[in-house]
Amino acid sequence: MRKITMSLLLGVSFFIVTVASSSVIAKDTRPNVVIIITDDQNDYGFYDVYPGTEIPAIDEFRKTAVTFKHAYTASPVCGPSRAAFFSGLYPHTTGAYRNGSDPWRKSELLRKAETMPELFKRAGYTTFGNGKLYHAKLEEGREKKSWHNKPFAGGFGPYPPVKDRIAKEGEPAELKGAQKFWGVTEWTDPDSDFPDVVNADKSIEFLKQDHDKPFFMVYGLWRPHTPFTAPKRFFDMYDPKKITLPRGYLDGDLSDIPPYGQMLSKIWGERWLNAGKGEEENWKRILHGYLAATTFADWNVGRVIDAVNESRYADNTIILIWSDNGFHMGEKNHYEKATLWEAAAHVPMIMRLPKFKNKGKVVKQPVSTVDVYPTLVEYCDLPKLDHVLEGKSLKPLLEKPSRRWDRPAITSYGEQAFSARDERYRYIRYPSGLEELYDHKNDPFEFQNLANDPKMKKVKERLNSWNPKQWAKSLGGRKG
Repeated sequence: MRKITMSLLLGVSFFIVTVASSSVIAKDTRPNVVIIITDDQNDYGFYDVYPGTEIPAIDEFRKTAVTFKHAYTASPVCGPSRAAFFSGLYPHTTGAYRNGSDPWRKSELLRKAETMPELFKRAGYTTFGNGKLYHAKLEEGREKKSWHNKPFAGGFGPYPPVKDRIAKEGEPAELKGAQKFWGVTEWTDPDSDFPDVVNADKSIEFLKQDHDKPFFMVYGLWRPHTPFTAPKRFFDMYDPKKITLPRGYLDGDLSDIPPYGQMLSKIWGERWLNAGKGEEENWKRILHGYLAATTFADWNVGRVIDAVNESRYADNTIILIWSDNGFHMGEKNHYEKATLWEAAAHVPMIMRLPKFKNKGKVVKQPVSTVDVYPTLVEYCDLPKLDHVLEGKSLKPLLEKPSRRWDRPAITSYGEQAFSARDERYRYIRYPSGLEELYDHKNDPFEFQNLANDPKMKKVKERLNSWNPKQWAKSLGGRKG
């Protein structure tokens, strides 16, 4: 009996030790991921592009993270940019070039591609998303495959009253089409009227919870996208008398631009007529609204970052802040995005690694937003995908920010409409074969098109070698 009892005790002890050891081994130590997406945020405030732009929360975050000085969107409009980001596939592969193209339903490749949140959920992460995420409807059932929660969106509002919208004297303020959304309002009602505030609150609540698995969280803001509406205190941070026109504006700047480029600059032509050259007061008022909306977005971003920093997840969380595209504020006689110039293609992008590795460092090599997906796959040890990711993992640059990079960042907007950006030059080639080339070392605002300079032949050939060999047929969509 004694022998049986001892054997039984030894067996039980072995079982307990084995289970305990298995629990230690089974504990998932992969990093959490928090992605924050601002909407239509250009590089004002990030560099010396428009001095005086107030983004204190992001400025503080940069001290703890790696900044990508030359980060570029795969497409200069919201929906296609996000489709590329979340799928890891370029627009020239999927055909998703324009807003309104319904990419997740019309593109066979995007229907089959496993999106970033779908992969994280399959990999055992708790997934949580709120706000502006895809800017397009997913096929039925894909939301459940992506998120453990039911994402709340909210929309672009609150909208300004008609009296606060920009129009020329004598014209109705509601105007045609999208012009009516260019309202500028110092909002005096509760902050909670804004979806960005509601979604930040939801994100903060999620970060305060105890999670027994690593999590993947996406917070998508609607600002600083139009309408330029923000709580009054953010307008008060800027003195209207000190607001100046953008440094990137030059009268006559389109004189050396090919017809296709000039066409893109006129996509929202009525906006330039109402708030461009000759309408400087309106122009400055719109700038005031954009700056206030940018600082309002920064405030919400800061609240979520603070929640991560104050949580027990701070040291083991990757945080990425990026914007889906840049934004013209009069550069090239243009408002909004939907061009292949620097103002529309250049985006803020900052990533913080666990334990703040390489904090405060700057990567100068050109990178693309499609590079994020393979980067997270590598850092989070995610399972293999069925489709090939077209980006390149940024891990080598994050681990050694001074490392050289072997390729430019490419952006497209329509079939055969392509740009490539290396550390110094931006090259643009339109469907007609006409070109633009800018030397950012000597011409940071792209005032002088060097495409016809014989000395630039080799530069053009090198950058044009990255022009895709195959172009997917466009899924359609609207002009901007």
